[in-house]
Amino acid sequence: MKKTVVLVLLLATAAFAQSGSDSSASEAPAGTLPTSASFPTERVQTPTYADMYCAGFISKQMLPDANWVMGGLQTPSTTKFTRGDMIYLQGNGYSVGAQYEVIRALRDIDEYEMYPGEKKLLKETGQPYEEVARVRIIDTRSKAAIAQIEYSCDTVGPGDTAIPFAEKQVVQFHTPIHFDRFLPASNRVSGRIVMAKDFDSQLGTGQKVYLNVGSAQGVKVGDFFRAVRGYEADLNDPVDSLSFKAAIAEDTQLKTPSVDPKLWTKTNGPVIHVRDLPRRAVGEIVILSVTNTTATGMVVFSMEDMHAGDGVELDQAN
Repeated sequence: MKKTVVLVLLLATAAFAQSGSDSSASEAPAGTLPTSASFPTERVQTPTYADMYCAGFISKQMLPDANWVMGGLQTPSTTKFTRGDMIYLQGNGYSVGAQYEVIRALRDIDEYEMYPGEKKLLKETGQPYEEVARVRIIDTRSKAAIAQIEYSCDTVGPGDTAIPFAEKQVVQFHTPIHFDRFLPASNRVSGRIVMAKDFDSQLGTGQKVYLNVGSAQGVKVGDFFRAVRGYEADLNDPVDSLSFKAAIAEDTQLKTPSVDPKLWTKTNGPVIHVRDLPRRAVGEIVILSVTNTTATGMVVFSMEDMHAGDGVELDQAN
């Protein structure tokens, strides 16, 4: 009896798997035979409060910095302040009970370019800012307003800027979908990851990235972008490009292949043109906030390391 039950269960499971496979195949784009490697299932989670309010952003214009942090209760012996601490704000327009966001204009002290043209592209994109904390004004009777830190992403320091706090739009997620790793380029909105939070260069799930497209291009909160990379990026990398110079043939091959003869030494075998290798999608990004020309996103799904400098394209799942 037990063997019969087990046999029935196995047959039912096989039938379900077969029907699921047939369903996926029938819905697959023409010219593809989907597998779990080329069309993995993408599952993403809703960003936390910290993801939404500590992501940072890039602004095309420098933000007004007339309101700024002078110090705190233990100034000058303490220069870093966190949740619960009281800080002093210079500037005008403060009112008791009002909330402000403390932000910090950033500069990258590392002169090394993580991808060719990084400094130029970032300069064209705008000024990066860190979102440091949220504070509430509790006293305005002195020349300096007194505020208490209600939430902190990082320690607040003298010189940080205070701007009016604004609630952020909630991000809505799509249901699990199949992630097309080799989707050809389309005419949808596209741009690049110009920079990542904390100036990181290699990125994974949960990390924040800044794109050089924004609301002027139709980008909105909740949009999904796929990060894509061609093999030309490896050619432009001083380290990764060395792999193209290495021997790629077996010693016993009669005709040995070579990579792009214009770049390296040609052999007597087939030629691998890097530009002809398929573009691959490396992960998915959800947009957390936008400006007119930029967007802040969070990596919510990744098949491999995402890099600063990778291309992005509005996902067809939107």
